[in-house]
Amino acid sequence: MASPSPPDLIGQSATWLESLERVSIAALVERPILVIGERGTGKELIAERLHYLSPRWDKPFVKVNCGALSQDLLDSELFGHEAGSFTGATKRRQGRFEQADGGTLFLDEIATASLQVQEKLLRVVEYGQFQRLGGEDTIEVDVRIVAATNVDLPARASEGRFRADLLDRLAFDVITLAPLRARPEDIILLAEYFGQRIARELEGDFPGWSRDALEAMCGHDWPGNVRELRNAAERATFRTMAAQANGAALGPVTLSTDMLDPFNSPWRPAKDLSTPPEPARAAPAPAAASPVAAQAPAAPQGPTDFNATIAELEKKLIEAALETCRGHQKKAADHLGLSYHQMRGLLRKYGYGKDAAPDAEQ
Repeated sequence: MASPSPPDLIGQSATWLESLERVSIAALVERPILVIGERGTGKELIAERLHYLSPRWDKPFVKVNCGALSQDLLDSELFGHEAGSFTGATKRRQGRFEQADGGTLFLDEIATASLQVQEKLLRVVEYGQFQRLGGEDTIEVDVRIVAATNVDLPARASEGRFRADLLDRLAFDVITLAPLRARPEDIILLAEYFGQRIARELEGDFPGWSRDALEAMCGHDWPGNVRELRNAAERATFRTMAAQANGAALGPVTLSTDMLDPFNSPWRPAKDLSTPPEPARAAPAPAAASPVAAQAPAAPQGPTDFNATIAELEKKLIEAALETCRGHQKKAADHLGLSYHQMRGLLRKYGYGKDAAPDAEQ
């Protein structure tokens, strides 16, 4: 039987290649692995790669999203149940641990599991044994666990919200994935990959990216990481190809604001009025006024160069906003009531392109 191929993991940045090298090494040692990263960074793909590069490649790879189930259902899902163990349990059911026997069990969002479920997980990790819900027989399995989370598990353990002994056993090795904003070299590579992929699905040729689109993607924060980039790239490519199929002029794919943010619309619903209002806050004292607002100059007393004055004011506002937001361009744009692309345009206009701090979380 031929080995299935590990999933495609696209990237050329040093940070990403280092993570893949660690995965290749960790896959060979049949111990629990903990994968940590923000949403959309590819934790499930890393778990799949750990499985398919391991000696268990030809055995089951079973996935469970711990955050998608109530704790009672999670208990039954993981460990199975006996007939009559609860209302509706008309027959015995194998849990995911039994289904994954000999292979790998991927526990996504492990931090959401209750302390009761964590206690049962601890016994399986330590001894390979458990009991079905409502059962008395001890069941033995040989399962490698790969768990994933987007939260700080050591902090939760110190707060008593996650079992420290389970954390110790899961963390034989910990692979922490960098967010996309820390992998700028990979953005265009990924955009090309996703654009070409959906073009093939549409049975057409990928038109390529416009220069403005590439600049917009490289300047975006991507809080949803690779998943957000994939959606934006596929959305933009689909719309462009659909328009060209209906007679629009041929050309590369552009990336408008609504393609980066599909919720951006003048008809976007107002804030949900059913949510409780925020507590009233006292109005800030005049002394607490924004340092950005404090940059406004007094009215000129005589002849003045209007354009030069406006340019000077814009530069002062930009500098003050960047200082207030610690160099974060997106936050500075919000601070000034500008779109991110307007902010980038002003930075280029006044030559801040090389001096402005990159958009990283400070």
